[in-house]
Parts: sequence; C-alpha cells; structure tokens
Amino acid sequence: MAVVSNPRAAAPPALAGFDHVEWWVGNARHTAQFFAAGFGFTVIAYAGPETGRRDRQSYVLTQGDICFVVTSPLDGDSDVAEHVRRHGDGVRVVAYRVDDAREAHDRAVARGGHSVQEPMRLVDDHGAVRVAAIAAYGDTVHALIERGHYDGPFLPGFEAHAIPIAVGAPVGLTRFDHVVANVEDGKLTEWVDWYQRVWGLGELQHFTEDDISTEFSALRSTVVWNEGRVVQPINEPAAGLRKSQIAEYLDYYGSPGVQHLALRTDDIVTTVRSLRDRGVQFLRVPPDYYDEAPARMSPLDVELPWEELAQLGILADRDPQGYLLQVFTEPVASRPTAFIEIIQREGARGFGEGNFRALFMSIEAEQARRGNL
Repeated sequence: MAVVSNPRAAAPPALAGFDHVEWWVGNARHTAQFFAAGFGFTVIAYAGPETGRRDRQSYVLTQGDICFVVTSPLDGDSDVAEHVRRHGDGVRVVAYRVDDAREAHDRAVARGGHSVQEPMRLVDDHGAVRVAAIAAYGDTVHALIERGHYDGPFLPGFEAHAIPIAVGAPVGLTRFDHVVANVEDGKLTEWVDWYQRVWGLGELQHFTEDDISTEFSALRSTVVWNEGRVVQPINEPAAGLRKSQIAEYLDYYGSPGVQHLALRTDDIVTTVRSLRDRGVQFLRVPPDYYDEAPARMSPLDVELPWEELAQLGILADRDPQGYLLQVFTEPVASRPTAFIEIIQREGARGFGEGNFRALFMSIEAEQARRGNL
C-alpha cells in the first residue's frame, strides 16, 4: 500500500454509495442463471465477443438498486482466467458511485491509494461514463463509476440483453446493506487505517475476539463507513482451539477477499420464503436459538412472528436504535468462500452482535462436515 507524506492534503473522495459488484467466475451464463432463478435478479445487459470484448463474457443483473456483474474468461491466459484459477468464483470489483471519477481517483491517489486504472471516458449512443479503479485488499479493486450523463443499460460496451427465467414469486431485495472483507491475521488495523486514510471512512463499530467467539474459534472485526452510504466490515482471524471460518476462507480463496454481500429487504419473511422456494440453501440455526431469542428481544415494544422466523431460520437482534432480522446462505460457489446475507433493518445500525454465537456455531457445523474445523 502506497503511503504519502501528507495524506490529508486532499479531501477524501466523495462516495455516493455502491454502484455494483463484479464477480469473476468460471461460467458467467450459468452464474447469471443461478442469481436470476435463485435470487430473483433480472438479466439486463451483456458484453462479449458480439459486442467487441474478445477475452471475456459478462452479464449484468439487477434487483431494486442492487447490481451484480458476472464475468468469465474466454481466453485461458487472461487475468480473469488466472483469478478464477486462484480463487474460484469470487468478487473482483466493489464499485463505488461518484459524481466525478477523475476527482475521486486523484483524491484517493493523493491520500495513498494505488491506481490500477487511470480515469477513462467511455462513450456510446447512450452518453458517456467515466471510470477509474484503486487496488484494495488481496486481488480486490474499488472501481469508481461516474454515470450522471449516461442512460444505457449498464456501461458502454454492453448491450441490452435478457435471459427469461420463469421461476418463483418476486424476492424483494432492495439495496446493498454492507460488503464484508476477510483479511489476514494481524492486518485488520492496517486495512482500517487504509480506508480511513485513502477514502475518509470512519469507524462505526469494533468487535474483539471476546465479542465474536465460540468454544472453538474467534475473529476480530471493524466496521468502516461514511454515514451509511458505504458500509464495509473487515474481519481477521483470531487465535482459537481450531480453525476459524476466516482462516478457512483465506485458505480456500488464496488471499484476502470479499466474504459476503449483505442485501436489504423490507419484508424478510416473504423474501426468505421466496428464496427457499427457489432452492436457495441457508445455514442451519442451532435448535435452542428460538428458546432464548424471544427473551433477549423482549425489551422491544414490537411483536415478532417467532413461529415464522423459526420455520425459516431467521435470526433477530436489537440495539438502542431498533432491531434487525437476518439470515445467511450457504456458500454460493463450490469453494466455502463467498455467501449472501439477507437483512431487514427496523432502525438498528448494528450487525447482529447478539446472533454472532449462533451464526458461528452454524458455520462451524458446516466446517466440521467439510473436515476443516
């Protein structure tokens, strides 16, 4: 990571929110169909040899304000192919939306960021987009997308495209809630400092191994954000009796990377019921969880549908601002790496701290089945 003598000399980049995430995968068409059929996304755009991109194929999917791009290699010697060989399917790009990509890029570089793509203006019949990119943890990059003068389906080089999927009721996902990174042991503080220095993000919460642990494993985590537009927890493994979920991720992914994407819904019961009907698999909740959770949530002046939550495996937690409901899928690729969180917030700003033990016990049960605990 580059260091400058006076990183505060430039104001931090103004990040309006997440623009999209791009997955680099072995088979983009199959992955697009998986997210469409399983998670209710709609395929809206395509790029590949037919649009002038010879080495890769991409599909763009949307739901609410969420945008996924899935890209696979057509050239075995390409950077996409090497990424998939090393990591399996995973998130390569976490893109931020900005009003001025050149200014945001230059500010990030002035504050110590390493540019991997200088600002570039892309043009087609729908207008112009300016893009740039800064290296982040592992092989992950943060793209900067300025699209205020563009009305095309995604970016220049993409054409409108559909893959009809007639499966299931609407899912109802609305927006990105947060994006979680896993980094190596001893690197958490370094990456928190990097996000503060380069991007001007502040610390929202920090969790020690005493907060996030079970009998067997533990981790540390810090959440950085810019007042809710971009929210990014960062995890590192902590010493425990056995291998933590973060250590397992790092072993299989081969480097730091995106652990999971948290997607917001306004009605998690309906959303999870639809996802289950579509075949999405979720982590199993410890059987005694629903014996204890109602008492922990009782100070709230709200009646939760505990029977439905238990039936669907949905977890509940509260903080001084309100409550949240959340559920976690099994890994969405062959390797036990990236997964999806579904979350409904009713005022709460936390991340389900009261559910950490139950969640990690569920993950450890799956690790044990894989022989990796």
